[in-house]
Amino acid sequence: MELTLLESCLLGALVFCFAVQLYFSLFVHLKLARFKVEDIPLAARQPVSVIICARNEAENLNRFLPVVMAQEYPDFEVIVVDDRSWDGTRDILEEFSKAYKNLKVVTVNDGGKFIAGKKFAVTMGIKAASNEWLVFTDADCMPASPHWLMGMQQPEQDSTAIVLGYSPYLKKRGLLNSLIRFETFFTAVNYLSYAIKGMPYMGVGRNMAYKKSLFFKNKGFAAHMHIPSGDDDLFVNAHATHSNTEIRINSQTHVWSAPNATFGAYLRQKKRHFGAGKFYKAKHKFILSAQIVFQFLFYLFFVLLLLFKSTLYISIGIFLLSVITRCFIYPRLLKRLNYADLRWWFPFLDILLFIFLVFNGFLSIFVKKVKWK
Repeated sequence: MELTLLESCLLGALVFCFAVQLYFSLFVHLKLARFKVEDIPLAARQPVSVIICARNEAENLNRFLPVVMAQEYPDFEVIVVDDRSWDGTRDILEEFSKAYKNLKVVTVNDGGKFIAGKKFAVTMGIKAASNEWLVFTDADCMPASPHWLMGMQQPEQDSTAIVLGYSPYLKKRGLLNSLIRFETFFTAVNYLSYAIKGMPYMGVGRNMAYKKSLFFKNKGFAAHMHIPSGDDDLFVNAHATHSNTEIRINSQTHVWSAPNATFGAYLRQKKRHFGAGKFYKAKHKFILSAQIVFQFLFYLFFVLLLLFKSTLYISIGIFLLSVITRCFIYPRLLKRLNYADLRWWFPFLDILLFIFLVFNGFLSIFVKKVKWK
């Protein structure tokens, strides 16, 4: 059966988009599926400083801070920066300070001379740190095991200045929770895979670590202090290289986090992340944009080809081949990254996530104002 010029062009475009999709799946993300997970070290090498920034986190601190303080690491301190809270956070921290000698509390008060925002709070925490190796997490996060710090400690190679960890969200009922966890999964697959590939471009502040000297050598967040978000990903994007960055995905080094409970709160969070992404290096923006654009075009060309009888079965075959190929890789990764329950819903969540990303991208064009909390 002969195809018209339009049908041939659409079919060729669909095949090309499929080829691009295969590149990301087979030559980038498959690296993470094949990555050898390191065992937790048996001994500590250097003292560690854990930094947590909290703004109105009394309830979460009461729930999760004791888990952080109970880490089985011989020499560590925990620095909690109370950033202008009014919900009783200060009272909670005062009580914890009496119970834990290795807990430091840094208070940021309201005042015109201070720069409001999480980056200022993080900077205050880093300045208060006594140790060179800094491990970061959030007040609403809980280490998966008592060996979290042992796994996130400074590596043997002194050249390593950044360690990227992984932070899944806790499972709750509802489609929103599944979408949040699935989106977090794909974000993690991307940044961890590219770090393995030798091109680290971001990290997540809920679970990452770097040297204090790296922070001050590069003048901290000075280059992007005016941007409300990016205390984690923009710093990594600017200073991570193929030779100074490692990843940790051992299940004992994961840090569980409480997800947003409403769609509005989730949209606000993603708006902050999207705003920071605009300031990534050009090559990173190109790669991340290409993933979304070619995925969008793949679905678009597939739908258009369904309108022609001559290309109906060919386009369906290519679509099914795409689904089968991706189902060979991503369910394995879902299991490895603590989201095994989502692997049976992969095709549905994959399409739903794509629709959300497109919607959020358009929304971010019109909604400009963002804040930490």
